[in-house]
Amino acid sequence: MKTKSVVPSFLSVIILLQLANAQNLSVGYYSKSCPNLESIVEKTTARFVSSAKSLAPALLRMHFHDCFVRGCDGSVLINTRSKNDPAEKDSLPNQSLRGFKVIDAVKSDVEKACRNKVSCADILALVARDAVKLIGGPSWPVPLGRKDGRISRANESLANLPPPFFNVTQLIASFASKNLTAKDLVILSGGHTIGISHCSSFSSRLYNFNGQVNSSDPSMDPKYVAALKKKCPPPGNTTNIVDMDPGSGLDFDTNYYKILAQRRGLFQSDATLLQNSVTNAYIQQHVNAAAESSFFKDFADSMVKMGKIGVLTGPPGEIRKICSKIN
Repeated sequence: MKTKSVVPSFLSVIILLQLANAQNLSVGYYSKSCPNLESIVEKTTARFVSSAKSLAPALLRMHFHDCFVRGCDGSVLINTRSKNDPAEKDSLPNQSLRGFKVIDAVKSDVEKACRNKVSCADILALVARDAVKLIGGPSWPVPLGRKDGRISRANESLANLPPPFFNVTQLIASFASKNLTAKDLVILSGGHTIGISHCSSFSSRLYNFNGQVNSSDPSMDPKYVAALKKKCPPPGNTTNIVDMDPGSGLDFDTNYYKILAQRRGLFQSDATLLQNSVTNAYIQQHVNAAAESSFFKDFADSMVKMGKIGVLTGPPGEIRKICSKIN
C-alpha cells in the first residue's frame, strides 16, 4: 500500500516542478544581459528564410520535435557522441529535420553580441516564431529563460513523438502527457498548412491499406488518392516529396482545415481529427479564410503553451557554447 501511494506523489512532484520552471520564464528575460537579442535572431533568421521559404516549416517542426522530447531544452540540436548512444537528431523521426545551420548561425551572431548569455533552447523558440512570421504567419511573445539540456537519446524520440499513423485517441493522449489539450492538438496540427512530406510517411494509405491488396484508405478522397499515387509510385518511394497543404504549402493560412474537411488530409493523424467532436468542431469553424485571424490567435497561444513543456530554468541545465555540443 505504501508503494502505491508514493508513485502518484512522486509524479505530482515532477509535474509541480515542471510547472514551476515554466512560470520562471518571462518575456524580456534578456532585456539587460542581451538587450538586442530578438532583433539579432530575427535578422539572421530572415537572411535564411528570405532565400529559402521552405526552411520556415522545417524550423517550426524542429521546435515541436524538441519540446515533445525532454521538454523544450534544445536536446534535439545535440550531435551523437557515440554510435552506441545515438542522439535525438539521429532517431528515425528526426532524420528528415532541416535547418540546423540556421540555429548555428543565429547562435554565432548572438554569441558575438552576448557571450555565454543565451541558451540554444531559447534561440530555437525564437527562430521558430520568427520563421512563421516571416512567411506571413502570426507572431507571439516568447517567454524566455530556458536552459539547455545535457541529455539527448534517440530512443526517447521514438517514445515521445506522435507518428503520422496515430489515431485521434492516441494523439489526444500523447498531447495530454505534455499538458496540451485536444484543442491544442488540432491547432498545432494546423502547422501542417506549411511544409512537405516524404511519400514514405503516408504511402501506407495509398497501397495495400491495412494489409488489403490494392486498397487505399477509404477515408481519403479518391481523387486525392489518385493524385498522390502519381507523385508516389510503388514500391515504397522514400525520396519523392509532396506538399502537406496542396497548392498552399508555403502560405500560413487556414487552407489546411479546408482540405481536411474535403478528406484530403495527408497523414492518418490529420484525417483522424475529423473523428473527435472537439477537433472536428474546430476544423469546421476554420474552413474559410474569414476565420484566419481566429486561427492565428489560437496558434500563437498554443505555441506559447507548447514552448513551456518541461523547460529547465536552472541546474542541471546549462547555456551551451555550441548548440550541437554539451559544454
